[in-house]
Amino acid sequence: MRSMKIDFVSDVSCPWCVIGLYGLEQALDRVSDLVAADIHFQPFELNPDMAPEGEDVVAHIQRKYGSTPKQAAANREQIRARAASLGFAMPGLSDDRRIYNTFDAHRLLHWAALEGKQAAFKHALFHAYFTEGRDPSDRGTLAALAGDAGLDAAMAREVLDSGRYAEEVRAAEHLWRSRGIHAVPAIVIDGRYLIQGGQPPGAFEQALRQIATQPA
Repeated sequence: MRSMKIDFVSDVSCPWCVIGLYGLEQALDRVSDLVAADIHFQPFELNPDMAPEGEDVVAHIQRKYGSTPKQAAANREQIRARAASLGFAMPGLSDDRRIYNTFDAHRLLHWAALEGKQAAFKHALFHAYFTEGRDPSDRGTLAALAGDAGLDAAMAREVLDSGRYAEEVRAAEHLWRSRGIHAVPAIVIDGRYLIQGGQPPGAFEQALRQIATQPA
């Protein structure tokens, strides 16, 4: 059995990160007799300067990427189909969606890791935003989601209101950018092997099997 540390660098508002996570998890199920994975979710903000009220998704994509509304709609449909093939519904990925600042969500993810509930909270955040269309920057929502993930909701609210773990998240964001991570999802295995993007389970499985044959 090969032990692997997997750093999953991603943002809460990144739909390809959902696809990447579900693809990776399904691949890990397929190689469970070969690989014992320890996944750490690392922070990355696609829009670190996003205002608190967020921005309309169509306007945001047109401004940031130059995509027309028609192109953006076609891209969203492709993403929804890929996610559905992995068992994740994305009705919240719609024309009237807003994109929000995710820094507070990353602070809570840092805390959730210390409490041993990071994966459950990450899944809760993805489901809330992409399936239910909820605001991942709203502190009340974040505290409630923390409770749903088995964390103490009152303590989550105290973490949010106190500003705790801001420095740790900023430092981690800087670290991964300094290592050349400028797009997500980025999956770094044992600090040595990089898998980029929302790959299908088969691609992750092939990579994991190949890495498992290498010296630890």
